[in-house]
Amino acid sequence: QVQLVESGGGLVQAGGSLRLSCAASVSIFSINAMGWYRQAPGKQRELVTMITSTGSTNYGDSVKGRFTVSRDNAKNTWYLQMNSLKPEDTGVYYCNAQTRTQLYWGQGTQVTVSS
Repeated sequence: QVQLVESGGGLVQAGGSLRLSCAASVSIFSINAMGWYRQAPGKQRELVTMITSTGSTNYGDSVKGRFTVSRDNAKNTWYLQMNSLKPEDTGVYYCNAQTRTQLYWGQGTQVTVSS
């Protein structure tokens, strides 16, 4: 069983920055891929970014050039640095972790960007 704890959400003005963290209860080396998704009110959950165990990354089109995913192996934690935030970035952000056998989700953290 893998537990994921997110932190770092909050309220920020448009153009501002936030950094989200996702801490795993297991070694990050047991996780094949780590990601961030978001869900805006009334919309489906969408991919924000993923990073694999080999360091490969991909980003949703709407966040390319503004968001950056990174990880700290020693802390079993990965991060989402969000810059140049826009009101349309508002939503609940979830991290996830894909192990060899199962996909796990965090509880979500609210990000609200005011105009």
